[in-house]
Amino acid sequence: MKRIALKIDVDTYRGTLHGVPALVDLLRRHDAQASFLFSLGSDHTGRAIKRAFRPGFMKKVKRTSVFEHYGLLTLLYGTLLPGPDIGRKCANILRAVRDGGFEVGIHCWDHVRWQDGVGAANNAWVEDEMGKAVRRFEEVFGEAPRTHGAAGWQMNRHALRLTQRLGFTYSSDGRGTHPYLPVIDGEIVACPQLPTTLPTLDELIGVDGLTAETVAEHLLRLTASASGDQVFTLHAELEGMKLSTVLDRLLAGWKAQGHALVAARDMVATLDTTKLPHHEVRFEEIPGRSGSLLVQGPEFLA
Repeated sequence: MKRIALKIDVDTYRGTLHGVPALVDLLRRHDAQASFLFSLGSDHTGRAIKRAFRPGFMKKVKRTSVFEHYGLLTLLYGTLLPGPDIGRKCANILRAVRDGGFEVGIHCWDHVRWQDGVGAANNAWVEDEMGKAVRRFEEVFGEAPRTHGAAGWQMNRHALRLTQRLGFTYSSDGRGTHPYLPVIDGEIVACPQLPTTLPTLDELIGVDGLTAETVAEHLLRLTASASGDQVFTLHAELEGMKLSTVLDRLLAGWKAQGHALVAARDMVATLDTTKLPHHEVRFEEIPGRSGSLLVQGPEFLA
């Protein structure tokens, strides 16, 4: 059976409070599994205004109706308003997701700080950010995290190496076509990567005439002809709220196409990780997003 792993990035306090419970209900109605990756520190979304001068950022803001999806309060957190501590204030919601049978993992400590800082960060900075997320995860769930999915798919060499040292079963930190072991600077990182393979809704809406009303059908055309397993990333702030009807159509359509809707851990559990190909990684821009993302490169043949 063809499979689509549903990976849910939870970026904000609002998304955790409202989007996550709504997604759990929707997934249950479709008998679908998923992996929820949480931001665990304070919500400082308002500080993202510093990205206004990044190429492509304002175009993305205009296309994806950021104010409509995130709300005024969220866009003030970390600037005019203090950022709510997501892991502390929403701990019961996070545990309820795990107790409901869904996979849980780490997205980041501070979403904006990670996206804006990791590209040029040194090892000490990365260890501090990821270490705080790991400790908060353990505080909330009473167990060690087994997976990590980087905020904005943005990483660096230190963060990749740390996924191995922290003992994650796998990570889903970038974009690509199939599972692999990453190679950076000639070094193999022994933590499998399960990359996002499909474009996201916010990358598609507003491009080439696609709208919230037509984007589901576009994605369904892609998956109807796709071979092999796929990974689709969605966001609690989008598909869990204003775009929930789009996700509803997608889930129904994928099941009608014969896809099993699984958590990422279910896909990884069937892999022989000792036989995964080794691929160099690159840091590149992709259509519909701003900034340099971790991208699966060519196969590495030592």
